[in-house]
Order: sequence, then C-alpha cells, then structure tokens
Amino acid sequence: MKPGTLLISQPFLGDPNFERSVVLLCRHHPAEGAFGLVLTRRTATVLGDVLGVPPGPATALPLYEGGPVQLDTLHFVHRYAALPGATDLGDGTYWSGDFDLLITLINSGTISPDEVRCFVGYSGWSAGQLEAEIERGSWIRQPASAGKVFTLRSDAFWQGILREKGGRFRALSNYPLDPSLN
Repeated sequence: MKPGTLLISQPFLGDPNFERSVVLLCRHHPAEGAFGLVLTRRTATVLGDVLGVPPGPATALPLYEGGPVQLDTLHFVHRYAALPGATDLGDGTYWSGDFDLLITLINSGTISPDEVRCFVGYSGWSAGQLEAEIERGSWIRQPASAGKVFTLRSDAFWQGILREKGGRFRALSNYPLDPSLN
C-alpha cells in the first residue's frame, strides 16, 4: 500500500480506537509495519495548550487524536511542498518536516492554518498486521486520497468518504451506530 492511502474502518469493526474512523497511511513497509494518523477524532485541545509555540495563529491549531500509540508525540500533515524534511503523500499533502519553520510560516501568514493538521499519538501496525486486518475485512482502502484531509469535516469524514465512494459503500455510510436499536 502506498502512503496517502485512506483506510476506512468498516462500521462493524468493534475496536473503539477505530470505530467510524478514517486513517491516513503515512508509511508502509511490509517487513517493518505501517504508520498512520486517524483523521476523525478532533480534540478540544489546541497546539498552544500543549506546546510553547510563539504567539500567533499557530497556537490555535486544533489537535486530533492520531491513534492510541504514544499519545505524548506530535505529528502533522500539511500542504507546503517546500518544507524541508517533509514526506510527499501525494494529492498535494505532506507529512512531517521542519516543525519550527512550519510554525514560523503559519504565524507569518505564508501558510494558512487550514492547510495544517496536528495529531497527538499515531496508529501503528507491526509487520503483516495491517495486511491481515484488510484481509479480514476490517478496512476499506481508498488509494491516493490524502488531499481529502483538508476537504472533509473531521466529524463527518467517515460518512463523507464512504458516500463519495458510492455504490455499496454509500449504503454502509448509513449503517447505524447500534444496529440492535433498529
């Protein structure tokens, strides 16, 4: 799987860490495992609450819960191709890079805060684990869709991306949170 792929959880996944979530795959090596960021779990915390960043628009960047692993780490995706150290995820989206420069560029108005997403923690899979989960049907893949990070609202991302896929996926987007209540 290529970086920039979206992993959409099946509605009956049963794992509260990934229920109705969409994960942006940032790195995948069959022998080493995979790394991704959950896009659908915005927190009430902003960057300025957890880091001493210079005053300016960057302090108000919302934080998302990137996954259940190492919640004391910060990760980010953005649309600034020229940021040193950034990894191209395709579709005009980049992962990581020079964080201090990014903050400077946001605070100077060179980069819009709308073109950056910050995450605490991440989602990780050991070698073969993600492939096994896909084989079991836990995830629906949406290749080359990293740019959706910036076009769909986080609270409606799961449903929105399934609707965009159309067909049987459109029907899945309406799957109830608790099917026993139907």
